[in-house]
Amino acid sequence: MQFVTEFRDPEKVRTLRQRIQEQVQQLGASAQAPIRLMEVCGGHTHTIFKFGLDQLLPEGVELIHGPGCPVCVLPLERVDAAVALAEQPSVILATFGDALRVPGSQKSLLQAKAEGADVRIVYSPEDALRLARQHPDQEVVFFALGFETTMPSTALTVLQAAQEEVRNFSILCQHITIPATLRAVLEDPDQRIDAFIGPGHVSMIIGLAPYAFIAEEFHKPLVVSGFEPLDVLQSIWMLLQQLQEQRCAVENQYRRVVPEAGNPAAQRAVEQVFELKESCAWRGLGTIPNSGVQLRPAFAAFDAEQRFSVTTEPGSELEGCQCGDVLRGHLKPAQCRMFGTRCTPEQPLGALMVSSEGACAAYYRYRSRQQAHTAVPS
Repeated sequence: MQFVTEFRDPEKVRTLRQRIQEQVQQLGASAQAPIRLMEVCGGHTHTIFKFGLDQLLPEGVELIHGPGCPVCVLPLERVDAAVALAEQPSVILATFGDALRVPGSQKSLLQAKAEGADVRIVYSPEDALRLARQHPDQEVVFFALGFETTMPSTALTVLQAAQEEVRNFSILCQHITIPATLRAVLEDPDQRIDAFIGPGHVSMIIGLAPYAFIAEEFHKPLVVSGFEPLDVLQSIWMLLQQLQEQRCAVENQYRRVVPEAGNPAAQRAVEQVFELKESCAWRGLGTIPNSGVQLRPAFAAFDAEQRFSVTTEPGSELEGCQCGDVLRGHLKPAQCRMFGTRCTPEQPLGALMVSSEGACAAYYRYRSRQQAHTAVPS
């Protein structure tokens, strides 16, 4: 790869679109009976809307927006726990910016900050550890969010804090896993997904093997995809090719970045620091078994929930909020009753409108307001 523009070449886009159209015709798909492809990652959702890829596809292909946005599935009670920690005396709560405005049961971290809590935006867990070194008289809690993509950096930071014996650093762990989430989607009796566009960044860490059950047990194809327009279109072409050939496999379009075995060093760090939880709550999706991690007992000293004895009650979503239906692929963002009226990026009521990877935020930005986008012309 030399230039990003190589993956946005209009002529190559036109060629791929033509091949996709031919495949759809051969498969006999139509607007009334489309092939439904779920893009798991919010990064793919934004690429699709930003470049108008869904508008380039024939009517026989429908793209469904999946649950691969960690801020979007952040449950109310975890936001409440973060707020409760931030409001503790002498605590600095460090968080990624996307989590700042996610609504909790009573307030968001941004509202807590406005009321005097010491909430700071960081770009990595190492930034939070640096804060702990700089403020030895205060407790620094890092709100550890994300799928397998960000899990290794948190693990390595905990190992560093342990090595340096930084005693005023801890984490509120909300790391979650993609494979268990996809299993929950596939076990939904109402799901009608034909194939999956797999997440690129997560796969860079975990590799391809964890997705094998999708093909073997549920007989659905999955193609791990990059994030440029040609990446996504080629992945769609590869999925349709599998459907044409009546086979189901896990394939890797993003080979320039994703090794088949993932990143063994990152996997070892995660294995050393974290262990699977029996279950984990997801916003809009309920409780999913084996879908989150927690610190191993050897690192309990860095567990903010144990250090501060934080307890919260499960929260209830705002009446009328349909984020869960969008996350499960049952609704498109604009079909939510509150989309663009009561729920906007300026005043979000649901997490999908908050996150930079949220499907509702993407749809609002690139479609509902009719902003000019950079779709490749026909």
